[in-house]
Amino acid sequence: MEYGRPRLAVSSCLLGEPVRHNGEHCRARFLTDVLAPFVDWVAICPEMELGLGAPRETLRLERSAEGPRLMTRRSRRDLTPAMTALAAGRAATLHVDGYVFKAKSPSCGIHGIPLYAGDTAVDRRRRGLFADAVIRSHPLLPVEDDGRLNDAVLREAFVERVFAHARLRALMRGGPRPGDLVAFHSRHKMQLLAHSPAGYRETGRLVSQAGLRDRAELMDGYSQAFRRTLAVRSSVGRHVNVLQHCLGMVSDRLDDARRADLAEVIGSYQRREVALSAPLALLRHHALGVSATYVQEQTYFAPYPEQLGLRNHIAA
Repeated sequence: MEYGRPRLAVSSCLLGEPVRHNGEHCRARFLTDVLAPFVDWVAICPEMELGLGAPRETLRLERSAEGPRLMTRRSRRDLTPAMTALAAGRAATLHVDGYVFKAKSPSCGIHGIPLYAGDTAVDRRRRGLFADAVIRSHPLLPVEDDGRLNDAVLREAFVERVFAHARLRALMRGGPRPGDLVAFHSRHKMQLLAHSPAGYRETGRLVSQAGLRDRAELMDGYSQAFRRTLAVRSSVGRHVNVLQHCLGMVSDRLDDARRADLAEVIGSYQRREVALSAPLALLRHHALGVSATYVQEQTYFAPYPEQLGLRNHIAA
């Protein structure tokens, strides 16, 4: 299966660059040791781009009448205008398929950043100033931080979206004809259904208008709907629905024993006894055996390189 090669923005320190405030790094092993062979990095450190250097004074967000201010703790420099301008410029030229931010950073954190009034944290639900501007400019961009990527469910969901965005970007770059869109959507139907039946129907309606509507308008609408659909979190129930759909597509070419085996392993997944990889592997095996090409070609079965091994956890 052709996966595409994502362009993934990342806080530079997570790749091992010594750009932290203390002059050190915080290498994220999943990124550098596991994901790196399959993506192209766009490393960004907003503090270094502002010329703050490393090591440097620590920063924090502080409350003001005009909104959060990014301040140096000791010298009391207000970096808000410079960081806001930098973020706007970066966001305007950020052509990537996802972004991994440094957790707990007042510039790059995406969850739980404290806002101070004096020495008291009065709000711990903020985003870092730089990250907030990027996310506001790209609301459908897959984003995570290094801390949350330690969670198997969040890690798999993020990587799946990143590779889907990369395939969509490749499609859009090629100036797709109606037939290209139909083929792309056909391969992604089960993956879309696993995230949102409503999004599955919306994208299908748009594809049905290929060749009838203005091409640029149609592709923009499809691109937005595709990204919105993949942003909806999949669930065990939705996966079971898709697995049963796929079983129905091959069922009439299987004998009773193989149908029963597939139904049993799908049931085991539904009961949280096995990982999603178990029914997927068995379905792919049988689809190959009966030459069920449509099922074999679904991105749902291999949404990213299998070497990443991200579907081997058992759902909670």
